[in-house]
Amino acid sequence: MLHKELVDKLSGSLGRSKSDINNLLEALGNVVKERCSELDSITVPRFGTIEAVKHNEEIVTHAETGTRTLMPPCVEVKFTPSNVLKKRLNQS
Repeated sequence: MLHKELVDKLSGSLGRSKSDINNLLEALGNVVKERCSELDSITVPRFGTIEAVKHNEEIVTHAETGTRTLMPPCVEVKFTPSNVLKKRLNQS
């Protein structure tokens, strides 16, 4: 689903203007970015958990060529759906 389609769907479902929905989605993105940059997690009841996992730098060896590469540290954002969401998705 594209951003425009999501905005249209939410706008119709909630009876709010598209600009309101855009502002809400932008604010949500900012909160997720802020909390993940602090390696914190966000739990939304009946939806799931968004968490940031930091991976330290490591030396990786390429299996075929044997060359070694230093991989810089990075932050991975993971989403874990709640049991309620899993059940709803499996019912469809």
